Amino acid sequence: MKHIKIAAGLAHVNYGRIADVVKEVSEAGVDIIHSDAADMHDLQNMKLMGGHQIVSAIRPETELPIENHIYTVSMDKMYIEQMYDAGANMIIIPAEHFIGAQLAYIINWCRERNMKVGLTIGCYAPLSFVEESIYDIDRLHIVTHGVDETDGLDNWGWRKSVLDLVRRARKMIDEKNPRCELAIDGGLRADNMDLLIECNPDVIVLSSAIFKDPEGYSAGVRRCRAAIDQAAKKFNLE
Repeated sequence: MKHIKIAAGLAHVNYGRIADVVKEVSEAGVDIIHSDAADMHDLQNMKLMGGHQIVSAIRPETELPIENHIYTVSMDKMYIEQMYDAGANMIIIPAEHFIGAQLAYIINWCRERNMKVGLTIGCYAPLSFVEESIYDIDRLHIVTHGVDETDGLDNWGWRKSVLDLVRRARKMIDEKNPRCELAIDGGLRADNMDLLIECNPDVIVLSSAIFKDPEGYSAGVRRCRAAIDQAAKKFNLE
């Protein structure tokens, strides 16, 4: 049975307890620590959070890989250097903002520091944004949340159109760059992931599903791990 990685997304946590949070979920069995960051343009509800200061603070608290998922319209070499010095293992950037020569520089700057690079297909962005770069990236990251199934705050469902997108992304990766990971991220909980898991992702980013579990963070990890493994077994994923 395929082991689908769980990335614990730090979007819905108490940042005043960030060290304890990271320690607990690391010990509970997640595979990756996922820190979101945003500027003043994209993802308005998360602006100016999760940057290199957070990564440097949590790096001593876990031996797991730490990835920095940024929602920005620009990035420079200094940011990559800051993330490298902080101890990040991967930077994931929005494909709609990083196309062409700028992306080539970013990939090279990350490779020089042995950091991995991911590209995000955000809400309603086309897969065509990564047709040329897919050969050279380590993660294709699909944002799956929708706009309808939400409580208006933090809990979102995933949009139904994303099933076709994830299937096409899986096919693109398998044909062009099998070493690239396929990740799904947004609106995913223990009770609603089956159809997307059938699309055969490699990584699932979970935030509120873990950090808003009524029984606590560790219970949230266990609940999600059981649901993912059960689905992987049901769909005969290898």
